[in-house]
Amino acid sequence: AVPDGHTLLLMSNANAVSASLFKKLAFDVTKDFAPIALLAKVPTVFVVNAKVPANNLKEFIEFAKSKKGEINYGSAGNASSGHLSFEYLRLATGIEIQHIPYKGTGPQLQDLLGGRTEAASAGAPPLLAHIKSGGLKAIAVGTSARIPALPNVQTVAEQGYPGFETSQWYALFAPAKTPPAIVTKLTEEVAKALSSADVKGKFEKDSATGGTGSTADFLEFVKAEQIRWADVVKRAQIKLD
Repeated sequence: AVPDGHTLLLMSNANAVSASLFKKLAFDVTKDFAPIALLAKVPTVFVVNAKVPANNLKEFIEFAKSKKGEINYGSAGNASSGHLSFEYLRLATGIEIQHIPYKGTGPQLQDLLGGRTEAASAGAPPLLAHIKSGGLKAIAVGTSARIPALPNVQTVAEQGYPGFETSQWYALFAPAKTPPAIVTKLTEEVAKALSSADVKGKFEKDSATGGTGSTADFLEFVKAEQIRWADVVKRAQIKLD
C-alpha cells in the first residue's frame, strides 16, 4: 500500500507469535510496519467447569497433578491465544493436561460448560457472563493486576508465578515508510479517541484497558512479546501443521 496514512493495519498479539509459528514470512512485524499505537489489552482469564474441584490456581494444579494427563482444556483453535496462554500456564506450573482445539470460542465454551472439557483460557468478554451465572469458575487472570470485573480472582503471578503475564492485545500500524509527521498525527488522534468517555465506557464493559505510552515504548512491548511467545512455542512444540 502507498505509505500515505490512508491504509492502516489492525494487528492482534497473534502477529507477535507469527515468526515463531511460520518458517517463512513475507513480513517482519518490527521492521515492515510503523507502529502507531497500542489500542487495547483484553485480559486473559483461566476458567474451569463448575464441577471441577478447584477454586483457585493452586487447587487446580493439585487436581491436574492428581489426574496426570487425564484432564483436557479447550481452545478456539490450534495456536490461538487461548491455546498459547494455557500452554504458557502448563509450562510455568509443570502440569500435564491435554489440549483440545475447536473451531472457535463458541464450540469451545459449549463443551466446557457441558463438562466435556475441564478448563480453558480466553479473553474476558465471552467468559464473564458464565462466571457470574456459576457455569464456570475463574481460577486466575493472566494480567499483571487483578481486573475490576473479577476483583477477588488473583493473578497467576500473585498465586506463585512472578513475571507471568498474558493478555490479548490490539494495535494499529502503518506501512514502514509512512512519513513521521503522518504517524505522529495518527498517534495523536488515537490518543484522543482512547481518552474519550465513550471508548472508555466500552472498554470497561469488556474489562479492557486502553493503550498508553509512546510509539517507541509500544515497539519495545511488541519485541518483548515476540520473545515471550517464541519461548512458549518452542518449549511446547506448537505447530500449525
